[in-house]
Amino acid sequence: MIDLEQDKFKEECGVFGIFSNENIDVSHLTYYGLYALQHRGQESAGIAVCNNGEINLQKGMGLVTDVFNTENLDKMPGNAAIGHVRYSTTGGSNVVNAQPILSNCKLGSISIAHNGNLVNADVIKELLEDGGTLFQTSIDTEVILNLISRSAKKGIENAVVDTMQAIKGSYAIVILTEDKLIGVRDPNGIRPLCIGKFDNSYILCSESCALDAVGAELVRDVNPGEIVIIDKEGIKSINFAEKTKCETCAFEYIYFARPDSVIDGISVYNSRELAGEQLYHDSPVEADIVIGVPDSGLSAAVGYAKASGIPYGIGLIKNKYVGRTFIAPTQELREKAVSVKLNALKVNIEGKRVVIIDDSIVRGTTSKKLVDLLRQAGAKEIHFRVSSPVVKYPCYFGINISYRKELIGSYKEVEEIRDYIGADSLGYLSIDSLLKTLGEDRKYCLGCFKGVYPISAPIEVDKERFEV
Repeated sequence: MIDLEQDKFKEECGVFGIFSNENIDVSHLTYYGLYALQHRGQESAGIAVCNNGEINLQKGMGLVTDVFNTENLDKMPGNAAIGHVRYSTTGGSNVVNAQPILSNCKLGSISIAHNGNLVNADVIKELLEDGGTLFQTSIDTEVILNLISRSAKKGIENAVVDTMQAIKGSYAIVILTEDKLIGVRDPNGIRPLCIGKFDNSYILCSESCALDAVGAELVRDVNPGEIVIIDKEGIKSINFAEKTKCETCAFEYIYFARPDSVIDGISVYNSRELAGEQLYHDSPVEADIVIGVPDSGLSAAVGYAKASGIPYGIGLIKNKYVGRTFIAPTQELREKAVSVKLNALKVNIEGKRVVIIDDSIVRGTTSKKLVDLLRQAGAKEIHFRVSSPVVKYPCYFGINISYRKELIGSYKEVEEIRDYIGADSLGYLSIDSLLKTLGEDRKYCLGCFKGVYPISAPIEVDKERFEV
């Protein structure tokens, strides 16, 4: 059985927040916003709603549709809300670590949700514990919340500024107080966060597709190092960092984000189609059909076909209804070629020279299975093309791959990878070509390709992570 998600970088988390001066149903709108961001995390979901100065929190394990229904959302009226979908980065997978998290301090009730990863969370947590702070979770989001609480006497705005100047890493944060919605993006802009508006309501969310889902208009992206404060008076911003630069994670465009999102002014779909076009120029081949691996490889496959003149076709069919509770087949059933999550469309594959496009190769195990599947369907030749550069280094900004030894590109050359996965040829997008698809006038976080990161050398954090 091929599990496409098992051999991929995981999508960190997604955040959503809304503040309204109108009498609207913010809990249901947050639900729909999170539903649109479900691709960013399928482990847990939560919503916190403020109603007349009181914050009500509900969260649980599973998908948004598992955790929430009409009955419990109807019990969460209010004028402001934040929500979160999670894939665990720091902290284990359990309901205690689900977000948002809620606390009471001198400022009153505060709830917070966070996408990203702090590289100095352990150091700050130890200092806070030495000062008597007790932690209820094992996630770095609670470190942020406790730092804000410690500065409460300065007022919420100054407390948030002080906190952001203390933490280090990647983050897109939404904070709900008794009368404000606050959004923050890290000084390098590694994780996305945007502002939307409809009528007299403002929204903060990870991707613009969530704005589309609730009928809101994209206003702009939150700038790197910017704190956005929304209350009944309107919207204002504070720049808390002097030296800021936008270095969005390149994998947001390659894989994480939905294709219908726009991040920092760049259409995710267009960037993926352009990547496919550039991939053909980097690694051309003669073939009969171009197919994409569903879903993130499809846009690049369209681009490759467009540039090459080779017909684009459907070669792999994905069963989209295999959920978290799916019962995996036994070894006996696997030997009978049970193919549940993905199947080859034999009528389009048999006897043909096939170009298969995927967005990345991480461990290589899924790529090998895909090649086997196409061989079984009668493919004459299989040319594997990857619409991103070779992944050689781990990410410490909130992605699940932590060690170089987990990455096939860190210890095998391209020809060795080709031999391992069993393809007739293998080609990757070059880093220069990737930058052409995104705009060479800007910088991006390319740490997983080059081993150079926007924030200090990660080898100082944990040398073992960088050993092969």
